[in-house]
Amino acid sequence: MRTGVIDIGSNSIKLIIGETEGEHITILEFLKNIVPIGKDSFYKGAIHQETIKQILAIIEKYKNVLKEYDVSNVRLIATAAVREARNKDILVDTLSRKTGFPVEVLTVGDVVYYIDAYLAYKLENRYPVHERNVMIAELGAGSLDISIMEKGFTLLNIGLPVGTLRTRQLLSKLDGSAEESFEAIKQYIENEFSYLKNAFPLDHIDDIILLDESYSMYLSSLIKREGQDPGFFQLSAENIQNILTEFCDKNSEETARQYNIPREISETVCAYAMILNNFAALSKNKYIYILETSLAEAILANMLLGFKLDKRYNKTNQMSSIARFVCHKYNGDFIHAQHVVDLSKSLFEGVRGVIGVNDDDLLYLVLAAYLHDVGSFIHNRAHHKHSEYIINSLNLFRSTQEEIKLIAGIARYHRKATPRSTHLLYNSLSLEKQIIVQKLSALLRIANALDSSHRQKVKKLKVQANRSGDLSLVVHTRENFLLEKMEFSEKKVFFEEITGTKLNLVIKT
Repeated sequence: MRTGVIDIGSNSIKLIIGETEGEHITILEFLKNIVPIGKDSFYKGAIHQETIKQILAIIEKYKNVLKEYDVSNVRLIATAAVREARNKDILVDTLSRKTGFPVEVLTVGDVVYYIDAYLAYKLENRYPVHERNVMIAELGAGSLDISIMEKGFTLLNIGLPVGTLRTRQLLSKLDGSAEESFEAIKQYIENEFSYLKNAFPLDHIDDIILLDESYSMYLSSLIKREGQDPGFFQLSAENIQNILTEFCDKNSEETARQYNIPREISETVCAYAMILNNFAALSKNKYIYILETSLAEAILANMLLGFKLDKRYNKTNQMSSIARFVCHKYNGDFIHAQHVVDLSKSLFEGVRGVIGVNDDDLLYLVLAAYLHDVGSFIHNRAHHKHSEYIINSLNLFRSTQEEIKLIAGIARYHRKATPRSTHLLYNSLSLEKQIIVQKLSALLRIANALDSSHRQKVKKLKVQANRSGDLSLVVHTRENFLLEKMEFSEKKVFFEEITGTKLNLVIKT
């Protein structure tokens, strides 16, 4: 089987064609055309029409190559430069219409998903990636996409704006001596890494794996160390310091000539070493592992080999892992949140036929249940509004912006207020998604009411249909349930309004 991937990056457009030979992949063709899309996107906010014409012309050439290789299974992906462009939707529509390929604009979570699956395949028998706590980073032209993984589960996804193209553009705009410019770049990179340090307790990390297709192939010559596997390079803190010492005092022309490396690499190798140095400061291990590969190669392998990771690594479990981490991060009452999740699941299964929800909707409810109280980190008063704000700013594993808004909306309405025309986030959703928010927030309100005291009094919950057409919630508890009973009476009203079904509470001891 043959497949192809067209990757619209921040500084180039690539085509990679491959086929399988048993469990191995053979690359049949690799083409790369430099188009600094990020020059438009990162500094002008939108991709210029002339650049779009260039992109289209290159993809048309790639289509001819794909035809020559008889490849029909093709994916067209785009990353940071397109993702951040103000005219992203117009660009995607134009490319889709004129090339015939649907355009996938990948999130940081998407990038990590493909990279993680590919790491498990490529490093098999060399590194137990799903048995350790690792930081996985992919250095591109537009961004440095980072994920914290705990034995295969995602805890955190972050994209830092320190890609190679961004760094080169920043260098060109600085007005100072070489020494002053590199000091400014150092400060810029350290400032971006400070966010990562504040976001996560990094003593938890065993190893750091950096994926890089630009610099990794030159590392052996840069540090004059032979004999290592070029595909999985071990770089020590001493090696990094040597690169900093060696190259930050040389101009790019001298470096390119002496080490026989491309000018675009020599111009930013010092900034690359600064990025490595910041990673070294985060690692408790003596090495940073550098893997020479690309996102396009990872997606190609996924298409050809159809990676089937264990069920625990699916989207639901990955997103739940992030939600649990966020709940802990914002000092939430995790035991309460987990209990509300369990109650929400029972309610969902018991009323799904009445309320008209499907399997996919359960994930949104679960995530909102984990996160509904995180706004208390800002202030307990009106914490539901703060929860909406925090959730809407999250980078949830492989979630679209609309899905994140939907989850934020469900969490917001777990208290008294119901959706109104003045609520901006809710009204930015499509009518279909607004209805889902109403249905699922109605369930979350009830689940939260049944644990009003945060004491997990409900030991068992069952939804029972009555002959009259009403529903009864049968809860088993041996404790004082007056507070929960009062809250239930108030919070069930929204459910009854949107379903037309009366909801009764039956307490069994």
